Amino acid sequence: MLKQMKAMALPYATLFAVALVVAVLARIGLAVMDATGGLAYDYISATGVPVLDVVCSILTGSAFVAFLFAAALALTLSTAGVALYAALGRREGVRAMPSTAFLWGWATALVALICLAIVVSGILSAVQVGSMSSKLPGLGAIIAAMVAFSAFIGTLLGAASMVASVCLVGAKSQKDACLRLVAAAACCGVPVMLLTVGTFVTLNSAIVDTSALLMWAAADVACNLVILFGAFYVGRKTIA
Repeated sequence: MLKQMKAMALPYATLFAVALVVAVLARIGLAVMDATGGLAYDYISATGVPVLDVVCSILTGSAFVAFLFAAALALTLSTAGVALYAALGRREGVRAMPSTAFLWGWATALVALICLAIVVSGILSAVQVGSMSSKLPGLGAIIAAMVAFSAFIGTLLGAASMVASVCLVGAKSQKDACLRLVAAAACCGVPVMLLTVGTFVTLNSAIVDTSALLMWAAADVACNLVILFGAFYVGRKTIA
């Protein structure tokens, strides 16, 4: 058993190291948001309440736990999609490409949103659903919005998939692959974290500036595409 544990130690150490890198980057992002006033500590009865506080105020304790499960399911699917793409890229006859990375990232994000919607639809009362339905656009507009938003998230998942695939395919050894994955998580995580902070702060305000939010979203997509095609270019040079 000890021999088997030792053989599995490095991959698990890599998994834990990547998770710690993400956690540290998230903590830094939260510190930046706190320092710039991006985090809200007001009660819901206060004036000028950020929009996300208003949305979350409708959740009871049980509904909040259910929403956490739904979010965890969506995030788990997204992470698994990235890992699956990287694993498939090591197969003979399968080559990681920006187009396939984005399209599978888009599909993964869309299914994650559908799973999220299925669970969330069961945590609100009929009164809440009716109240929200009266303020929402038609079904066609909602579906179009989900497809567009999943494409937006798909650029991030596509970039992560391409980076993970390049790290594994271009590695000379298992240790090299592990070091590449940890380094990539840190290097690519910094710009993604900074742009996420800016986007979230812009969104989480009493009055959302649509123009500013769209600018941040465009910057997010641009960053994701740079990482996506940059990783593909680096991988092509490394493998060649």
